[in-house]
Amino acid sequence: MAELRWNPLLSTWTMVAANRQARPHFPKDWCPFCPGSGKVPDTYEVHKYDNDFPALSLAPAEPELMGSGPYQSRPNYGKCEVILYSPDHQATLSTLAVDHVEKLINLLADRYTALASDPQIKYVFQFENRGAEVGVTMPHPHGQIYAYPFVPQKIQIELENCRDYYRQKQCCLICDMNQEETAFAQRIIAENDSFVAYLPFFTDYPYGVFIVSKVHKGNITQFDKGERRDLAAMLKAITGAFDSLFSKLFPYMMCIHQTPVNIKEYQDAGEYYHFHIEFYPPLREAEKIKYYASSEMGAWAACNPMAVEQTAVTLREAYARFVKVKGGHHAFY
Repeated sequence: MAELRWNPLLSTWTMVAANRQARPHFPKDWCPFCPGSGKVPDTYEVHKYDNDFPALSLAPAEPELMGSGPYQSRPNYGKCEVILYSPDHQATLSTLAVDHVEKLINLLADRYTALASDPQIKYVFQFENRGAEVGVTMPHPHGQIYAYPFVPQKIQIELENCRDYYRQKQCCLICDMNQEETAFAQRIIAENDSFVAYLPFFTDYPYGVFIVSKVHKGNITQFDKGERRDLAAMLKAITGAFDSLFSKLFPYMMCIHQTPVNIKEYQDAGEYYHFHIEFYPPLREAEKIKYYASSEMGAWAACNPMAVEQTAVTLREAYARFVKVKGGHHAFY
């Protein structure tokens, strides 16, 4: 069974995808994303791979249950892609050269453009899950793209709040967040010419970093070569800081938030919505998980067990250790 089902309580769609139950679970002595598997090219640097177990399809079947009353369903139109970071099974963003990560940024920009060319696609969501703690079942370094036929609810709420703020103040909410964080300084983790990374005043997670463009731009395709290289360097630095924090591979969800596509309601979103990357790392200590439990999931009432003004100190120290090991900030370039 594969279809979209409407949630009338929240006014959003739930993807039903029974085929995903068959996904490999940490396969032993085999990886479909490694060269030689027969699934990917024998040589590649970064690579787009159509998901073998997609939640969305460009050729969807009709829903098995059409629904009635407050319930409705629709075909699960869309596209799910896997973005392979490297042929090296052990690589991470922090171990890859900046030149290599820049190629990944270029691929993400190309896929945004390609997927946005389909008028039925309304949102291109690019993300990475890393670590068993967040449900990863295939450890090869990779991210994913879901091209939805709707704007997901969390993005929609952000868009509406950014639009309201813009209408009231004639300026961008996230630009103002950048200004507040830069002025306060204590939650800043790192910055370069084009991007700043900080733990926002309100973040749910003890180490929930945002990476935000300094110049107001709506999506990844709008960055020039210098900005793309700076984004590559920042991704390498922040994920390296995470791994340095507890001297272990640090699990996280990395979510790229950018403007919708092909939707009249948000056709002017570039005026008020601002490209940023949100990290959701579940660790609060080396062996302790910050669970998204009943209050967070059942009521959307987040509770951060640690003040980010304190965790920012330890994450900045981890960032400094990582940069020192790599030979200083300029060694990234």
